[in-house]
Amino acid sequence: MQIDHLSYGSDLSGLICGYVFVQGQAGQVIHTPEALAWLKKSPAEQANAFVWLHFNLSNAAAEKWLHEHTQLPEEFYETLHEGSRSTRIERTDTSLVAVVNDVLHDFAFEASDIATLWLSLTNNVLISARRKPLQSVDRLRNAVNNGELFHSPTELLTHLLRDQADVLTGIVRNAIKKVDDIEDNLLADRLNHKRVNLGELRRVLVRLQRLLAPEPAALFRLLQKPPAWVAESDVQELRQSTEEFAVVLSDMASLQERIKLLQEEIAASVNEQNNRSLFVLTIVTVLALPINIIAGLLGMNVGGIPLAQHEDGFWIVVAIVASFTVIAGWLAFRNRD
Repeated sequence: MQIDHLSYGSDLSGLICGYVFVQGQAGQVIHTPEALAWLKKSPAEQANAFVWLHFNLSNAAAEKWLHEHTQLPEEFYETLHEGSRSTRIERTDTSLVAVVNDVLHDFAFEASDIATLWLSLTNNVLISARRKPLQSVDRLRNAVNNGELFHSPTELLTHLLRDQADVLTGIVRNAIKKVDDIEDNLLADRLNHKRVNLGELRRVLVRLQRLLAPEPAALFRLLQKPPAWVAESDVQELRQSTEEFAVVLSDMASLQERIKLLQEEIAASVNEQNNRSLFVLTIVTVLALPINIIAGLLGMNVGGIPLAQHEDGFWIVVAIVASFTVIAGWLAFRNRD
């Protein structure tokens, strides 16, 4: 079997990689000339085989090549210019158009680390296109390179959705580990994370859930009335992959709720610390009142100041101030608990 080493660039036509699948055989690597020759074959010559062509839309020649040499539906080109939207699979007249959101290889829990993969598939052609290297589609390429058998383009799409669920599961596990560490530090009163860190993590999870969750209405219509060329076994596999995806999304929703509760706990802890600091500041202010009042009265330059000529006047004033301070401290601390 010919192995295609993973690369993230593309040739002059924008093609990153291409494979032809003959019934019962592993995918064979093809390049732009072979892909163009295969697309020009008659339906009889294309029987019992299909191709997968993966393009890099960052190459300006990719979309032009697709317009000139493929019969893609207009809905596919419309989705290319819509930007990122939630994952969905829709049926057109003769094909399926899918929008799959995925994460980059160097995903670091940033909202900008999410990008889109566009697909169009018929009974014998799968076209995929992306602007940035994505994890799930490269997992699919690895599976093809390792000799895994695929019998239809729909089976490739199902495998891609399962790879996406696996990637999302890994993200959820990493997020759970981060949350566990924060929770342990909180319980041990060693919290050194700001609430904003949890807020950023929660926002990324919400964005992931919104973009990666398949649109139920479009998926329901597809599963209820798939194209005639989609085998029943492929429909069942697609339904099972979406159910597995739903489990991962449920775990993500639970993690978001846990982060929310943890944010509330941290906020309560911060408020308690602020109240404690405010209480100490209030006590210091109250205890300083007798000193300030008496010092202000005795410091006036007027006649008749008491104890001005008394030999022990200073110590008498100190005793009075100390007594007032002790009484004020007792009144302030008696109901502290």
